[in-house]
Amino acid sequence: MDILTGARIFDGTRFIEGEIGIEDGHFTAPGSGRRIDLGGGVLAPGLIDLQVNGGGGIMLDGRATVARIATICEAHARLGTTGLLPTLITDSRAATQSVLAAGIAAVPRVPGFLGLHLEGPHLDPRRPGCHPPQHIRPMDEDDILILLEAKTGLPALMLTVAPCAVTAEQIARLTAAGIVVSLGHAEATMTEVRACVAAGARGLTHLFNAMSPLGSREPGMVGAGLTLPLACGLIADGIHVCDDTMRLALRLAEERIYLVTDAMAVAGTEMTEFPLAGRRILRQAGALRLENGTLAGADLTLPEAVRHVIGLGLAPEQALAMVTTRPARLIGAEARIAPGLPANMVHFDDDWRLTRVWQAQAKSSTA
Repeated sequence: MDILTGARIFDGTRFIEGEIGIEDGHFTAPGSGRRIDLGGGVLAPGLIDLQVNGGGGIMLDGRATVARIATICEAHARLGTTGLLPTLITDSRAATQSVLAAGIAAVPRVPGFLGLHLEGPHLDPRRPGCHPPQHIRPMDEDDILILLEAKTGLPALMLTVAPCAVTAEQIARLTAAGIVVSLGHAEATMTEVRACVAAGARGLTHLFNAMSPLGSREPGMVGAGLTLPLACGLIADGIHVCDDTMRLALRLAEERIYLVTDAMAVAGTEMTEFPLAGRRILRQAGALRLENGTLAGADLTLPEAVRHVIGLGLAPEQALAMVTTRPARLIGAEARIAPGLPANMVHFDDDWRLTRVWQAQAKSSTA
């Protein structure tokens, strides 16, 4: 048994005093064993990211295999994210089916793999962001059947859709099957968003980005996210959303916000560019952009996002909840430090920089 001491402990809800035992890949009550003094800082549950498009030089796309998913998960584990939803941006139906099949095969084999997030293709062509417009389309019955079947083999399946591309009946069918429906990439009104929430939609994808803004006569999707009971993802890099706007969102809806990276293939690498749907993405000055300047994902890690929001004045326990228990709760996963749970954990130093990661292994590490 390893016994970790010398750091504050955030158990997923609050800071507690004491020590942590790890034995056979699980948390346990401290007993006799090797004592490891961390010399300060904070221990927290392993971080969870619900929007990860790529990492380790690989994008999640129609070429997906268990090995490629493992590469993405391994890259983010080194960066502090011990659980994630690899995310497919808008693509063809064939590519979507390939990703779903690879994800189902990865479930028992890839550490950190919690399921999949499909961001599109059922979006609003008026708010495509960097998504390839040729693949954006409304949802049909074949899409529903593919998703319902895939959910039976995945621990979590999250789907970002635009209100104009789906019906309330479709949302209700998806949510009844346990699929998490999140709204995004849309020019939608508050009334349209309310109808989706009434049908079962539970989330809002990257608050403020690629959505209708808050207006004086029409709250838009931003207004809906700030007021309706939706779990809102936020890219806290200071680029996608400016700091003053983030402070406003945190003041109005902090308890419903969770942090995401929207990471791309460059995560965990020294790459300076990569291709996306036949277009060149450039990595410059902490941002990822198309050659025309459009943001294309983020060059961000969850520890960096935590440090950023703490720097805005957010209490550490709130910032840590945004990358542990809140995203975990949305997809029905666990992100706590408690006896018997898998030992997924990170250590931050006193300046909120990541120093160490512990990750429990899947049933088989073969990928």
